[in-house]
Amino acid sequence: MTDSNVSFLGRISLAVGTFFSILGDGEFAARVQRLRAGTPFAAPTAPAATPAPAAAPIATPAPAPQPVAPTLKQATPDAALQLLGLLQRDARFVDFIQEDVAGYSDADIGAAARVVHGGCRTVLREHFTIRPVRDEAEGSRLTLAEGFDAAAVRLTGNVVGKAPFTGTLSHRGWRVEDVRLPKLAERHDTKVIAPAEVEL
Repeated sequence: MTDSNVSFLGRISLAVGTFFSILGDGEFAARVQRLRAGTPFAAPTAPAATPAPAAAPIATPAPAPQPVAPTLKQATPDAALQLLGLLQRDARFVDFIQEDVAGYSDADIGAAARVVHGGCRTVLREHFTIRPVRDEAEGSRLTLAEGFDAAAVRLTGNVVGKAPFTGTLSHRGWRVEDVRLPKLAERHDTKVIAPAEVEL
């Protein structure tokens, strides 16, 4: 397996790990957003050299305005831990991810994944309203005008030049419109996502 051909279970693990890293780390979320937008990481540039004085005064162009760095806010881990607890409660999600599945057959993994999938789907539908970013059907041709939302649309393939861009919609994307996580008691320890069970 190469870096460009990650297995299905590897992609699940990568997606979940990245999801919780984004929820818990504002700086990491900002880097992912810049990466999805195709914005290169800015390297420090040397100050422009002052032109040598000329015999006649020459008007110098005004320097281009520097982009303002976004203000990053510290994300608290409580919401991420609460969601992880819900996924464990209804889908045994953490049990499934923590299990070493190398010794199981594809059929056994598929049967377990079906149970986890059903539970995760229930949690998402109960606590989130999720809609596609784009309404067009996947495979549709569309044109992105100049000034399109680069945080909501990621360009892939041969990206050259400037907008407008015309291409094929390969994934409609997802946007969360509403979050309905349960309220927590003041002394609730969100770090315990599943209590240990002792049978008497």
